Amino acid sequence: MKLVVVSAGLSVPSSTRLLADRLAAAVERQVPVEVRVVELRDLAVEIAHNFTNGFPGRALAAALEAVTEADGLVVVTPVFSASYSGLFKSFFDVLDKDALAGKPVLVAATGGSARHSLVLDHALRPLFSYLRAVVVPTGVYAASEDWGAEGLPERIERAAGEMALLMTAGAPRQRDGSAAEAAGSVAEAAGSVVEAAGSVAQRVGAVPGPARSVAESTDSGFRVIPFEEQLAALRS
Repeated sequence: MKLVVVSAGLSVPSSTRLLADRLAAAVERQVPVEVRVVELRDLAVEIAHNFTNGFPGRALAAALEAVTEADGLVVVTPVFSASYSGLFKSFFDVLDKDALAGKPVLVAATGGSARHSLVLDHALRPLFSYLRAVVVPTGVYAASEDWGAEGLPERIERAAGEMALLMTAGAPRQRDGSAAEAAGSVAEAAGSVVEAAGSVAQRVGAVPGPARSVAESTDSGFRVIPFEEQLAALRS
């Protein structure tokens, strides 16, 4: 299987590239993959030219082809003005609109402060949902203080495990040429991952129970018990 890593880091060395490499290595430990890294910093000029003349240069065309043919993507961007970088967005603007349909995508970001961690849910997830990708449930954000601290390695491993599951579910049908079936398999696997995470959260008490209705089995099927009845039963 092919795993393509898209890094939008600008500096050398780059914390964005460092996070991208750690995520790729974690996925590789979970499932055999062929890793290719796309450094957007090296493609900035060709991306700009593509906007003005409508044709990708040789390096950009190769990167776009690699992303389109990948079984899964790891995308990492630095946070600029509380969102992804312009270079990051520009690359996916020139990508074919159907290239990521049904494809597993692990989203990650780096920033100077933990206050920007919401970029994963407020910017990256909506972008890749619009592109009809299947976004891995666990996103990874690394602030400056996270490097070398507890928590980041665990988040990386959890996200990599979910990514490996989705890639394994979708890759066989992608190779057979059935994109619709591949997307369905990946979506089903994503649902299983989310359901498993929800079950764990319920067991540790992270998901409050009384806020939702409960269905009980009856002879004629299921009857939904409203929250008010649940509450009255608890009080009696």
